[in-house]
Amino acid sequence: MTDQLFLTDAYAQQAPAQIIDHTNEGGLVLNQSVFYATGGGQPGDTGHLSWSDGAGAHRLTITNTVKGEAGAIVLLPEPDQPLPSVGQEVTQTLDWDRRLGHMRIHTALHLLSVVIPLPVSGGSIGADKGRLDFDMPEAPEDKQALEDALNALISRDLEVSERWITEEELDANPDLVKTMSVAPPRGNGRIRLVRIGTTQEQIDLQPCGGTHVRSTAEIGPIRLGKVEKKGKQNRRVYLHLGA
Repeated sequence: MTDQLFLTDAYAQQAPAQIIDHTNEGGLVLNQSVFYATGGGQPGDTGHLSWSDGAGAHRLTITNTVKGEAGAIVLLPEPDQPLPSVGQEVTQTLDWDRRLGHMRIHTALHLLSVVIPLPVSGGSIGADKGRLDFDMPEAPEDKQALEDALNALISRDLEVSERWITEEELDANPDLVKTMSVAPPRGNGRIRLVRIGTTQEQIDLQPCGGTHVRSTAEIGPIRLGKVEKKGKQNRRVYLHLGA
C-alpha cells in the first residue's frame, strides 16, 4: 500500500520515496506518493522522478498516475526509458502548475454544486476548465446569476478543510453524498469529508478523495461556459478559470 501524501498536504510538490514494486505494465509503485491517482473525475498527476546510482544521475518523466491493487499508487513512466530498480531511493516532483489547476477547478466544482443544488450525475476536472452533470430537466433560466453567485462565494476567501468520519457515520447521513455516479472511496473504515467554510458557517460538506486549494480565493474568477443537454433529465455545466 502506498502512503498517500497528497491527502495530508496537497501542496507538497516534491518528496523522497523508495521504489517498492514494478508492475507488469511497466509502472512504478512508491512507498509514498505526492502523485494523485486518477479518480473521482480528477486526472492522475504528471511530473518526474530523479535519482543517482553507480551509472550516474537519472531523470524519468511520469506521464500519468493510476490506482493499482491493494491500495498501490502506480506511476506510469514515459515508454522505453531506463527504470529505477526496486529498492532505489528517488525524488518525486510534480508538474505543479497542472496539479494546482486541478485543485482550483475541483474546489470550484464543489461550489458549483452549491449554487446549483441538484443531484450530480457526473463530472470531469481539467487544469483550466471542468464540468458537472446535473439531474436537471430544464436549463438554468439565468446563467449569469449562477456565475455571479459562484464568484461571490469564491471572493469570500472561505476556508477549505477536511475531516474524517467512519463508514457507518456516512451510511447514517446519506445526504452528504451529492454524486449519483461516483461513490465515496471506501475500504479502510473511514471516509474523508471536504468542508468549505467553517463549522459555524458551513457552505459545503461532502465526501471527496481529491485535492483542493486551502481557500476559495485561490480559485480566482470563474466563468461559466456552455450548458449542454445530455439526455432527458441531464444538463452538463462547464466552468473555466479566468473571468
